[in-house]
Amino acid sequence: MKRNLMVLLAASLLLPAVAEQKKPNIVFIFADDQTFESVGAYGLTDCKTPNLDRLVHEGATFSQAFNMGAWNGAVCLASRAMLNSGAFVNRAQKIIRSQPHWSEMMRDAGYKTYMTGKWHVPGKPRFDVVQDVRPGMPKGSGYNRPTSKEDYEKGWKPWDKSHGGYWAGGTHWSEVVANHGVDFLEQAKKDDKPFFMYLAFNAPHDPRQAPKEYVDMYPLDTIKVPKNYLEVYPYHKEIGCGPGLRDEKLAPFPRTEFAVKVHRQEYFACVTHMDAQIGRILEALEKTGKADNTYIIFTADHGLAVGHHGLIGKQNMYEHSMRVPFMIVGPGIKAGSQFEMPIYLQDAMATSLDLAGVEKPAHVEFNSLMPLIKGERKVQYDRIYGKYVNSQRMISMGGWKMIYYPKIKKFRLYNVKKDPDEMVDQADNPEYAGKLKELKKAFKELQKEMDDSLQID
Repeated sequence: MKRNLMVLLAASLLLPAVAEQKKPNIVFIFADDQTFESVGAYGLTDCKTPNLDRLVHEGATFSQAFNMGAWNGAVCLASRAMLNSGAFVNRAQKIIRSQPHWSEMMRDAGYKTYMTGKWHVPGKPRFDVVQDVRPGMPKGSGYNRPTSKEDYEKGWKPWDKSHGGYWAGGTHWSEVVANHGVDFLEQAKKDDKPFFMYLAFNAPHDPRQAPKEYVDMYPLDTIKVPKNYLEVYPYHKEIGCGPGLRDEKLAPFPRTEFAVKVHRQEYFACVTHMDAQIGRILEALEKTGKADNTYIIFTADHGLAVGHHGLIGKQNMYEHSMRVPFMIVGPGIKAGSQFEMPIYLQDAMATSLDLAGVEKPAHVEFNSLMPLIKGERKVQYDRIYGKYVNSQRMISMGGWKMIYYPKIKKFRLYNVKKDPDEMVDQADNPEYAGKLKELKKAFKELQKEMDDSLQID
Protein backbone atom coordinates (compact mmCIF):
# COMPACT_ATOMS: atom_id res chain seq x y z
CA MET A 1 0.00 0.00 0.00
CA LYS A 2 2.81 2.37 0.96
CA ARG A 3 4.63 1.54 -2.29
CA ASN A 4 1.47 2.30 -4.32
CA LEU A 5 1.11 5.68 -2.61
CA MET A 6 4.73 6.52 -3.45
CA VAL A 7 4.17 5.59 -7.10
CA LEU A 8 1.05 7.78 -7.24
CA LEU A 9 2.91 10.67 -5.62
CA ALA A 10 5.78 10.39 -8.10
CA ALA A 11 3.32 10.30 -11.01
CA SER A 12 1.52 13.40 -9.73
CA LEU A 13 4.81 15.29 -9.56
CA LEU A 14 5.46 14.44 -13.21
CA LEU A 15 2.07 15.68 -14.41
CA PRO A 16 3.02 19.40 -14.65
CA ALA A 17 6.12 18.55 -16.67
CA VAL A 18 4.14 16.34 -19.04
CA ALA A 19 1.49 19.06 -19.45
CA GLU A 20 4.17 21.62 -20.18
CA GLN A 21 5.73 19.41 -22.85
CA LYS A 22 2.35 19.10 -24.58
CA LYS A 23 2.00 22.86 -24.97
CA PRO A 24 2.60 23.72 -28.62
CA ASN A 25 5.62 25.70 -29.70
CA ILE A 26 4.92 29.00 -31.46
CA VAL A 27 7.11 30.40 -34.25
CA PHE A 28 6.04 33.90 -35.23
CA ILE A 29 7.65 35.26 -38.41
CA PHE A 30 7.15 38.95 -39.14
CA ALA A 31 7.96 40.91 -42.30
CA ASP A 32 8.14 44.69 -42.69
CA ASP A 33 6.36 46.55 -45.51
CA GLN A 34 5.10 43.37 -47.20
CA THR A 35 1.88 43.82 -49.14
CA PHE A 36 -0.53 40.90 -49.58
CA GLU A 37 -0.03 40.83 -53.35
CA SER A 38 3.66 39.90 -53.02
CA VAL A 39 2.97 36.25 -52.09
CA GLY A 40 3.34 34.15 -55.21
CA ALA A 41 0.64 31.64 -54.26
CA TYR A 42 -1.97 34.41 -54.33
CA GLY A 43 -1.38 34.79 -58.09
CA LEU A 44 -1.57 38.58 -58.06
CA THR A 45 2.01 39.36 -59.11
CA ASP A 46 5.05 37.51 -60.43
CA CYS A 47 6.81 37.71 -57.06
CA LYS A 48 8.48 34.38 -56.24
CA THR A 49 7.91 33.10 -52.69
CA PRO A 50 8.17 29.29 -52.67
CA ASN A 51 8.45 29.04 -48.88
CA LEU A 52 5.57 31.38 -48.11
CA ASP A 53 3.62 29.45 -50.76
CA ARG A 54 4.38 26.33 -48.74
CA LEU A 55 2.73 27.91 -45.69
CA VAL A 56 -0.31 28.79 -47.82
CA HIS A 57 -0.62 25.20 -49.02
CA GLU A 58 0.10 23.54 -45.65
CA GLY A 59 -2.11 25.65 -43.40
CA ALA A 60 -4.75 28.36 -43.26
CA THR A 61 -4.64 31.63 -45.18
CA PHE A 62 -6.57 34.72 -44.10
CA SER A 63 -6.94 36.77 -47.26
CA GLN A 64 -8.43 39.85 -45.55
CA ALA A 65 -5.88 40.71 -42.84
CA PHE A 66 -5.51 44.42 -42.06
CA ASN A 67 -3.50 46.88 -40.03
CA MET A 68 -5.43 49.68 -38.27
CA GLY A 69 -3.03 52.42 -39.33
CA ALA A 70 -0.82 54.72 -37.30
CA TRP A 71 -0.41 57.88 -35.28
CA ASN A 72 2.73 58.97 -37.18
CA GLY A 73 4.64 58.35 -40.39
CA ALA A 74 6.38 55.27 -39.00
CA VAL A 75 3.37 53.01 -39.47
CA CYS A 76 5.42 50.01 -38.35
CA LEU A 77 5.84 51.57 -34.89
CA ALA A 78 2.09 51.66 -34.27
CA SER A 79 1.56 48.22 -35.80
CA ARG A 80 4.19 46.65 -33.54
CA ALA A 81 2.94 48.47 -30.46
CA MET A 82 -0.53 47.03 -31.14
CA LEU A 83 0.93 43.58 -31.78
CA ASN A 84 2.97 43.42 -28.57
CA SER A 85 0.42 45.12 -26.31
CA GLY A 86 -2.78 43.67 -27.76
CA ALA A 87 -4.42 47.12 -27.68
CA PHE A 88 -6.17 48.91 -30.55
CA VAL A 89 -4.36 51.76 -32.26
CA ASN A 90 -5.64 54.71 -30.21
CA ARG A 91 -4.85 52.97 -26.91
CA ALA A 92 -1.67 51.11 -27.82
CA GLN A 93 0.72 54.00 -27.03
CA LYS A 94 -0.35 53.88 -23.40
CA ILE A 95 -0.85 50.12 -23.01
CA ILE A 96 2.52 49.16 -24.50
CA ARG A 97 4.19 51.09 -21.65
CA SER A 98 1.88 50.08 -18.82
CA GLN A 99 0.93 46.42 -19.36
CA PRO A 100 2.84 43.14 -19.85
CA HIS A 101 4.07 42.50 -23.38
CA TRP A 102 3.13 39.48 -25.49
CA SER A 103 6.46 37.83 -24.67
CA GLU A 104 5.93 38.21 -20.92
CA MET A 105 2.52 36.55 -21.11
CA MET A 106 4.07 33.64 -22.99
CA ARG A 107 6.91 33.39 -20.48
CA ASP A 108 4.40 33.30 -17.63
CA ALA A 109 2.66 30.45 -19.44
CA GLY A 110 5.84 28.37 -19.26
CA TYR A 111 7.48 29.25 -22.56
CA LYS A 112 11.10 30.00 -23.31
CA THR A 113 10.90 33.24 -25.29
CA TYR A 114 13.28 34.24 -28.06
CA MET A 115 13.56 37.33 -30.25
CA THR A 116 15.81 38.49 -33.07
CA GLY A 117 15.53 41.21 -35.71
CA LYS A 118 13.50 44.39 -35.89
CA TRP A 119 11.87 45.63 -32.67
CA HIS A 120 10.79 49.30 -33.09
CA VAL A 121 8.59 49.20 -30.00
CA PRO A 122 8.87 51.56 -27.01
CA GLY A 123 11.22 50.06 -24.42
CA LYS A 124 13.54 47.09 -24.74
CA PRO A 125 12.45 43.62 -25.91
CA ARG A 126 11.24 41.55 -22.95
CA PHE A 127 12.31 38.06 -24.02
CA ASP A 128 14.45 35.43 -22.29
CA VAL A 129 16.90 35.49 -25.20
CA VAL A 130 17.43 38.51 -27.45
CA GLN A 131 19.91 38.67 -30.34
CA ASP A 132 20.84 41.45 -32.76
CA VAL A 133 17.97 43.86 -32.15
CA ARG A 134 17.58 46.04 -35.23
CA PRO A 135 16.24 49.61 -35.55
CA GLY A 136 13.23 50.72 -37.57
CA MET A 137 15.13 50.60 -40.85
CA PRO A 138 18.67 50.19 -42.16
CA LYS A 139 20.45 53.31 -43.36
CA GLY A 140 21.47 53.61 -46.98
CA SER A 141 18.31 54.20 -49.01
CA GLY A 142 18.62 55.92 -52.36
CA TYR A 143 16.17 58.80 -52.87
CA ASN A 144 14.59 60.40 -55.95
CA ARG A 145 15.71 57.51 -58.10
CA PRO A 146 15.91 56.62 -60.86
CA THR A 147 15.21 59.83 -62.75
CA SER A 148 16.17 58.21 -66.06
CA LYS A 149 17.68 55.05 -67.53
CA GLU A 150 21.07 56.78 -67.53
CA ASP A 151 20.66 57.71 -63.88
CA TYR A 152 19.80 54.09 -63.10
CA GLU A 153 22.84 52.71 -64.91
CA LYS A 154 25.30 54.83 -62.94
CA GLY A 155 23.37 55.10 -59.68
CA TRP A 156 22.39 53.19 -56.52
CA LYS A 157 22.24 49.39 -56.83
CA PRO A 158 20.66 47.00 -54.32
CA TRP A 159 23.60 44.58 -54.37
CA ASP A 160 26.27 47.26 -53.83
CA LYS A 161 27.56 46.64 -50.30
CA SER A 162 29.30 50.01 -50.13
CA HIS A 163 25.92 51.64 -49.39
CA GLY A 164 25.70 49.81 -46.05
CA GLY A 165 22.04 49.31 -45.20
CA TYR A 166 21.23 45.60 -45.01
CA TRP A 167 24.88 44.89 -45.75
CA ALA A 168 26.13 46.74 -42.64
CA GLY A 169 28.08 44.27 -40.52
CA GLY A 170 29.09 42.11 -43.49
CA THR A 171 26.06 39.77 -43.65
CA HIS A 172 22.67 40.72 -45.06
CA TRP A 173 20.29 41.37 -42.16
CA SER A 174 17.71 38.89 -43.48
CA GLU A 175 20.38 36.20 -43.40
CA VAL A 176 21.33 37.22 -39.85
CA VAL A 177 17.75 36.68 -38.67
CA ALA A 178 17.74 33.23 -40.27
CA ASN A 179 21.18 32.39 -38.86
CA HIS A 180 20.07 33.20 -35.34
CA GLY A 181 16.74 31.43 -35.77
CA VAL A 182 18.47 28.25 -36.97
CA ASP A 183 20.91 28.38 -34.05
CA PHE A 184 18.11 28.74 -31.51
CA LEU A 185 16.18 25.83 -33.03
CA GLU A 186 19.30 23.69 -32.84
CA GLN A 187 19.41 24.34 -29.09
CA ALA A 188 15.63 24.03 -28.65
CA LYS A 189 15.54 20.45 -29.88
CA LYS A 190 17.46 19.44 -26.73
CA ASP A 191 15.06 21.30 -24.42
CA ASP A 192 11.69 19.95 -23.24
CA LYS A 193 10.38 23.44 -22.50
CA PRO A 194 8.00 24.87 -25.14
CA PHE A 195 9.37 27.84 -27.05
CA PHE A 196 7.98 31.07 -28.45
CA MET A 197 10.07 32.57 -31.25
CA TYR A 198 9.62 36.15 -32.52
CA LEU A 199 11.58 36.41 -35.78
CA ALA A 200 11.25 39.91 -37.19
CA PHE A 201 12.74 40.71 -40.58
CA ASN A 202 13.41 44.30 -41.62
CA ALA A 203 12.83 43.19 -45.22
CA PRO A 204 11.34 44.18 -47.57
CA HIS A 205 11.49 47.71 -46.10
CA ASP A 206 13.78 50.07 -47.98
CA PRO A 207 16.64 50.17 -48.72
CA ARG A 208 15.39 47.23 -50.73
CA GLN A 209 18.72 45.46 -51.03
CA ALA A 210 19.33 41.88 -52.08
CA PRO A 211 22.13 39.87 -53.72
CA LYS A 212 22.33 40.43 -57.47
CA GLU A 213 21.10 36.93 -58.33
CA TYR A 214 17.76 37.79 -56.73
CA VAL A 215 17.44 41.07 -58.62
CA ASP A 216 18.28 39.20 -61.83
CA MET A 217 15.20 37.00 -61.26
CA TYR A 218 13.11 40.04 -62.21
CA PRO A 219 14.23 41.55 -65.55
CA LEU A 220 12.85 45.08 -65.87
CA ASP A 221 11.09 44.29 -69.13
CA THR A 222 8.96 41.69 -67.30
CA ILE A 223 7.85 43.99 -64.47
CA LYS A 224 4.26 45.19 -64.77
CA VAL A 225 3.12 48.64 -63.71
CA PRO A 226 0.05 48.40 -61.43
CA LYS A 227 -3.37 48.87 -63.06
CA ASN A 228 -4.05 51.83 -60.77
CA TYR A 229 -0.73 53.52 -61.52
CA LEU A 230 -0.85 57.32 -61.44
CA GLU A 231 1.86 59.91 -61.98
CA VAL A 232 0.49 61.92 -59.05
CA TYR A 233 -2.16 61.07 -56.48
CA PRO A 234 -4.66 63.95 -56.71
CA TYR A 235 -4.86 64.57 -52.93
CA HIS A 236 -1.26 63.78 -51.97
CA LYS A 237 -0.70 67.09 -50.15
CA GLU A 238 -3.97 67.01 -48.25
CA ILE A 239 -3.41 63.48 -46.90
CA GLY A 240 0.22 64.03 -45.90
CA CYS A 241 1.69 61.89 -48.68
CA GLY A 242 3.43 64.53 -50.76
CA PRO A 243 7.12 64.66 -51.73
CA GLY A 244 7.97 65.83 -48.20
CA LEU A 245 7.09 62.42 -46.69
CA ARG A 246 10.18 60.21 -46.39
CA ASP A 247 8.66 57.14 -48.04
CA GLU A 248 7.40 59.16 -50.97
CA LYS A 249 10.84 60.71 -51.57
CA LEU A 250 12.23 57.35 -52.68
CA ALA A 251 10.98 57.74 -56.25
CA PRO A 252 10.85 60.81 -58.50
CA PHE A 253 7.81 63.06 -58.26
CA PRO A 254 5.73 62.95 -60.46
CA ARG A 255 6.12 59.17 -60.85
CA THR A 256 7.33 57.56 -64.03
CA GLU A 257 6.59 54.05 -65.23
CA PHE A 258 10.32 53.34 -65.46
CA ALA A 259 10.96 54.38 -61.84
CA VAL A 260 8.01 52.33 -60.58
CA LYS A 261 9.29 49.27 -62.47
CA VAL A 262 12.74 49.64 -60.86
CA HIS A 263 11.24 49.96 -57.39
CA ARG A 264 9.00 46.94 -57.90
CA GLN A 265 11.92 44.92 -59.24
CA GLU A 266 13.97 45.67 -56.13
CA TYR A 267 10.98 45.10 -53.86
CA PHE A 268 10.27 41.65 -55.31
CA ALA A 269 13.97 40.73 -55.11
CA CYS A 270 14.07 41.70 -51.42
CA VAL A 271 10.93 39.65 -50.73
CA THR A 272 12.30 36.59 -52.56
CA HIS A 273 15.61 36.81 -50.70
CA MET A 274 13.73 36.99 -47.38
CA ASP A 275 11.59 34.03 -48.47
CA ALA A 276 14.77 31.97 -48.96
CA GLN A 277 15.77 32.73 -45.35
CA ILE A 278 12.32 31.70 -44.14
CA GLY A 279 12.90 28.41 -45.96
CA ARG A 280 16.06 27.87 -43.90
CA ILE A 281 14.09 28.45 -40.68
CA LEU A 282 11.36 26.00 -41.74
CA GLU A 283 13.98 23.38 -42.59
CA ALA A 284 15.69 23.85 -39.21
CA LEU A 285 12.33 23.45 -37.46
CA GLU A 286 11.75 20.13 -39.25
CA LYS A 287 15.15 18.90 -38.04
CA THR A 288 14.22 19.51 -34.40
CA GLY A 289 11.62 16.78 -34.56
CA LYS A 290 9.16 19.21 -32.97
CA ALA A 291 7.41 20.53 -36.07
CA ASP A 292 4.33 18.37 -35.45
CA ASN A 293 3.72 20.24 -32.19
CA THR A 294 4.54 23.72 -33.51
CA TYR A 295 2.37 26.50 -34.88
CA ILE A 296 3.93 28.83 -37.45
CA ILE A 297 2.33 32.23 -37.93
CA PHE A 298 3.49 34.53 -40.71
CA THR A 299 2.34 38.08 -41.38
CA ALA A 300 3.66 41.62 -41.92
CA ASP A 301 3.22 44.89 -40.05
CA HIS A 302 1.46 46.61 -42.99
CA GLY A 303 1.54 46.68 -46.76
CA LEU A 304 3.12 49.08 -49.26
CA ALA A 305 2.06 50.98 -52.38
CA VAL A 306 5.21 50.67 -54.53
CA GLY A 307 3.60 52.52 -57.43
CA HIS A 308 -0.12 51.97 -56.82
CA HIS A 309 -2.22 55.16 -56.96
CA GLY A 310 0.87 57.33 -57.53
CA LEU A 311 2.13 56.41 -54.05
CA ILE A 312 5.26 54.63 -52.86
CA GLY A 313 4.80 54.24 -49.09
CA LYS A 314 2.26 52.81 -46.66
CA GLN A 315 0.74 56.00 -45.22
CA ASN A 316 -2.61 55.61 -46.96
CA MET A 317 -5.90 53.74 -46.60
CA TYR A 318 -5.79 51.70 -49.80
CA GLU A 319 -5.75 47.90 -49.83
CA HIS A 320 -2.14 47.64 -50.99
CA SER A 321 -0.99 49.46 -47.85
CA MET A 322 -3.53 48.30 -45.24
CA ARG A 323 -3.74 44.62 -46.19
CA VAL A 324 -1.06 42.00 -45.49
CA PRO A 325 -0.42 38.29 -46.00
CA PHE A 326 -1.43 36.09 -43.07
CA MET A 327 -0.83 32.35 -42.77
CA ILE A 328 -0.96 29.92 -39.85
CA VAL A 329 0.22 26.31 -39.96
CA GLY A 330 0.05 23.76 -37.15
CA PRO A 331 -1.71 20.84 -35.50
CA GLY A 332 -5.39 20.59 -36.37
CA ILE A 333 -5.28 23.26 -39.07
CA LYS A 334 -6.52 21.97 -42.41
CA ALA A 335 -3.98 22.22 -45.21
CA GLY A 336 -4.92 24.71 -47.91
CA SER A 337 -7.83 26.17 -45.97
CA GLN A 338 -8.81 29.73 -46.80
CA PHE A 339 -10.74 32.29 -44.78
CA GLU A 340 -12.13 35.49 -46.29
CA MET A 341 -13.62 37.21 -43.24
CA PRO A 342 -11.79 40.43 -42.25
CA ILE A 343 -9.28 40.18 -39.40
CA TYR A 344 -6.50 42.33 -38.00
CA LEU A 345 -2.92 41.09 -38.27
CA GLN A 346 -2.53 41.67 -34.52
CA ASP A 347 -4.94 38.78 -33.95
CA ALA A 348 -1.74 36.73 -34.16
CA MET A 349 -0.96 37.70 -30.57
CA ALA A 350 -4.36 36.67 -29.17
CA THR A 351 -4.20 33.46 -31.21
CA SER A 352 -0.89 32.45 -29.64
CA LEU A 353 -2.25 33.14 -26.15
CA ASP A 354 -5.22 30.91 -26.96
CA LEU A 355 -2.94 28.12 -28.19
CA ALA A 356 -0.79 28.46 -25.08
CA GLY A 357 -3.82 28.13 -22.81
CA VAL A 358 -3.55 31.70 -21.53
CA GLU A 359 -6.73 33.49 -20.52
CA LYS A 360 -6.84 36.71 -22.53
CA PRO A 361 -6.19 39.73 -20.25
CA ALA A 362 -8.66 42.62 -20.27
CA HIS A 363 -6.24 44.98 -22.05
CA VAL A 364 -5.89 42.63 -25.05
CA GLU A 365 -8.55 43.78 -27.52
CA PHE A 366 -7.66 41.68 -30.54
CA ASN A 367 -9.16 38.19 -30.88
CA SER A 368 -7.95 34.65 -31.38
CA LEU A 369 -8.39 33.15 -34.83
CA MET A 370 -8.90 29.63 -33.52
CA PRO A 371 -12.72 29.91 -33.24
CA LEU A 372 -12.77 30.87 -36.94
CA ILE A 373 -10.45 28.00 -37.86
CA LYS A 374 -12.55 25.52 -35.85
CA GLY A 375 -15.78 26.78 -37.40
CA GLU A 376 -17.13 28.02 -34.08
CA ARG A 377 -17.46 31.59 -35.34
CA LYS A 378 -17.87 33.08 -38.81
CA VAL A 379 -17.26 36.78 -38.13
CA GLN A 380 -14.23 38.27 -36.38
CA TYR A 381 -14.97 41.99 -36.91
CA ASP A 382 -18.00 43.31 -38.76
CA ARG A 383 -16.21 46.61 -39.52
CA ILE A 384 -12.54 47.36 -40.14
CA TYR A 385 -11.14 50.68 -38.92
CA GLY A 386 -8.24 52.64 -40.36
CA LYS A 387 -6.47 55.92 -39.56
CA TYR A 388 -3.37 57.85 -40.51
CA VAL A 389 -2.61 60.68 -38.07
CA ASN A 390 -5.42 63.24 -38.44
CA SER A 391 -5.32 63.43 -42.21
CA GLN A 392 -7.04 60.14 -43.11
CA ARG A 393 -9.77 57.85 -41.81
CA MET A 394 -11.28 54.66 -43.20
CA ILE A 395 -14.02 52.11 -42.62
CA SER A 396 -14.37 48.86 -44.56
CA MET A 397 -17.62 46.97 -44.23
CA GLY A 398 -19.58 44.49 -46.30
CA GLY A 399 -17.28 44.74 -49.30
CA TRP A 400 -17.37 48.56 -49.38
CA LYS A 401 -14.76 51.04 -48.21
CA MET A 402 -15.18 54.69 -47.26
CA ILE A 403 -12.10 56.89 -46.95
CA TYR A 404 -12.28 60.37 -45.45
CA TYR A 405 -9.77 63.22 -45.76
CA PRO A 406 -10.58 65.66 -42.91
CA LYS A 407 -8.41 68.54 -44.08
CA ILE A 408 -10.49 68.97 -47.24
CA LYS A 409 -13.68 67.21 -46.06
CA LYS A 410 -13.35 64.78 -48.94
CA PHE A 411 -14.95 61.33 -49.02
CA ARG A 412 -13.95 58.48 -51.30
CA LEU A 413 -16.12 55.39 -51.75
CA TYR A 414 -15.08 52.09 -53.30
CA ASN A 415 -16.88 48.83 -53.97
CA VAL A 416 -13.82 46.74 -53.14
CA LYS A 417 -15.47 43.45 -54.10
CA LYS A 418 -16.18 44.61 -57.65
CA ASP A 419 -13.30 47.09 -57.86
CA PRO A 420 -10.37 45.46 -55.98
CA ASP A 421 -7.87 47.95 -57.42
CA GLU A 422 -9.94 50.83 -56.01
CA MET A 423 -10.01 52.78 -59.26
CA VAL A 424 -13.65 53.96 -59.38
CA ASP A 425 -14.58 56.45 -56.66
CA GLN A 426 -18.36 56.27 -56.14
CA ALA A 427 -18.60 58.99 -53.47
CA ASP A 428 -20.23 61.51 -55.81
CA ASN A 429 -22.39 58.96 -57.59
CA PRO A 430 -26.05 59.61 -56.54
CA GLU A 431 -26.77 55.91 -57.02
CA TYR A 432 -24.62 55.17 -53.95
CA ALA A 433 -25.62 58.10 -51.73
CA GLY A 434 -27.40 55.67 -49.42
CA LYS A 435 -24.30 53.49 -49.12
CA LEU A 436 -22.14 56.50 -48.27
CA LYS A 437 -24.65 57.59 -45.61
CA GLU A 438 -24.68 54.07 -44.17
CA LEU A 439 -20.89 53.98 -43.92
CA LYS A 440 -20.71 57.43 -42.34
CA LYS A 441 -23.11 56.32 -39.62
CA ALA A 442 -21.23 53.06 -39.06
CA PHE A 443 -17.92 54.92 -38.88
CA LYS A 444 -19.20 57.27 -36.18
CA GLU A 445 -20.23 54.25 -34.13
CA LEU A 446 -16.84 52.66 -34.74
CA GLN A 447 -15.08 55.86 -33.64
CA LYS A 448 -16.61 55.50 -30.18
CA GLU A 449 -15.20 51.99 -29.86
CA MET A 450 -11.80 53.24 -30.99
CA ASP A 451 -11.59 56.39 -28.83
CA ASP A 452 -11.37 58.47 -31.99
CA SER A 453 -12.64 62.03 -31.44
CA LEU A 454 -12.03 63.34 -34.97
CA GLN A 455 -15.14 65.01 -36.44
CA ILE A 456 -16.17 63.82 -39.88
CA ASP A 457 -19.14 66.13 -40.49
